[in-house]
Amino acid sequence: MARFTRIEVAQKMKEVGIVPVYYHPSPEVCWDVLYACYQAGVRVFEFTNRGDNADKVFDHLVQKIPQFAPEMILGIGSIVDAVTAGIYIQKGADFIVCPILNEEIAKICNRRKIAWSPGCGTVSEISRAEELGAEVVKIFPGLQVGGPEFVKAVKGPMPWSSIMPTGGVQPTFEDLDAWFKSGVHCVGLGSQLMDKQLIAKRDYSALKAKIEDVVNIANQCLAEKSGFALV
Repeated sequence: MARFTRIEVAQKMKEVGIVPVYYHPSPEVCWDVLYACYQAGVRVFEFTNRGDNADKVFDHLVQKIPQFAPEMILGIGSIVDAVTAGIYIQKGADFIVCPILNEEIAKICNRRKIAWSPGCGTVSEISRAEELGAEVVKIFPGLQVGGPEFVKAVKGPMPWSSIMPTGGVQPTFEDLDAWFKSGVHCVGLGSQLMDKQLIAKRDYSALKAKIEDVVNIANQCLAEKSGFALV
C-alpha cells in the first residue's frame, strides 16, 4: 500500500523540483544510489521497470525505505500496461510513471488513489491525461518534444497544467533555469544525474555530492522563479 497520497506526491515533486530516474539489476546498488539521493536532499525517486525481476529489486527498496529513508516517496516508471501497474501498486508504489498515455492505467490508479504521470507529446494528450485524473503530466521525451519552449507554449492556454519533462534534461544551472522559467512543475533526471563511473566504483559519497549540487541548483532556480533572492 502507498505510504503517501497522490496530493503529497505532487506537492513534494514541486517542492524539491527534481525526480531522479534510475534502474540497476542489483538491489544493493539501487539502494545505495537511492540512499545517496536521499542524503543529498531528494525526496521523490522513480525506479524504472526496465529489466528482468525488476519487481524484486523494487521489493528491496520498499523494505528498506521506512527505516532508513522514511521521507522518500518511491514510484515506479516505464509502466505501459494496467496489469504491471497493479502489481507495483500492490507492492507499495507511491506513484506510477508511464512513457505513454494508457487509459486503463488511469483507471486502476484512480481506483486506488495512486498518483499517475502519463507520458504525453501533444497538447491534446496533456488535456486528455488531465481529464483522466493526472495531477502531474510527464512530457516525454522532453527535449525532443520541444524543450522549454514547448512547455511555455502549453502553459499559455493551459496555465493549470503541471508538467514534468523527462528525457534530455541537463543537470546544469542554464538548462534547469530554462525549464523552471518555462513553468514546469518539476523535472525528471536520469543518466545525466546518475554518474555511471561513480556508481561502478561504488563511490557513493562523490555521487551524493554531485546530486546535492544539482538539488542546490534546482533550489536556486525555484527561488529565482518565485522572485525570492537566496541568502
